[in-house]
Amino acid sequence: MSKVFSALAVSVDGYITGREPGPGRGLGDAGMLFDWYFDGDVPSRVFDSFRLSEASARVFDALAGRVGACIAGRNTYDDSDRFGDDGSPQPGVPLFVLSHRPAPQMGGNQTLITTGLADAVAAARAAANGKDVALMGGVLLTEALKEGLVDEVVLHQVPILLGEGRPYFDSLPAHIELRLLEAVAAPGVTHLHYEVVR
Repeated sequence: MSKVFSALAVSVDGYITGREPGPGRGLGDAGMLFDWYFDGDVPSRVFDSFRLSEASARVFDALAGRVGACIAGRNTYDDSDRFGDDGSPQPGVPLFVLSHRPAPQMGGNQTLITTGLADAVAAARAAANGKDVALMGGVLLTEALKEGLVDEVVLHQVPILLGEGRPYFDSLPAHIELRLLEAVAAPGVTHLHYEVVR
């Protein structure tokens, strides 16, 4: 069965956005969380505009190559300007948006799911054709962890303290044990790949 994972850029103090994220403002003042996408000379095999370090390209492209579908929380969807209304965080990959509110102008590869996270994961798995499902958003990841739906968590940890923003993890009701699968130090980022222990 396909795996469900999250792989997000995060500050050392645990934020995936900076101050005042939102539509038209993206991640707020935390754009530097993605400087490592462009600080090397190795082109990504998935995203044409990315030029990563050799170490980051290996990690990033391996993860991106696994993705058959994405699920985004509503805040992430809105902050990302709806991925262009008919787009997706990854080229050619269907996007499922989990929300209790209607979403304007959805189309193309985008599907709104209003019946809960388990239904979103089931729909994404069906659309992924045997590949994995990527989760986007801190609240979404936390809820999926609470429901036991997450197999792996990847932190692309950037050496900066943002001090404020949206956290990678929201409040959890209990401890969740992780097992380190890989740690890769690269220019401007350390890639930490964990398996959720069940």
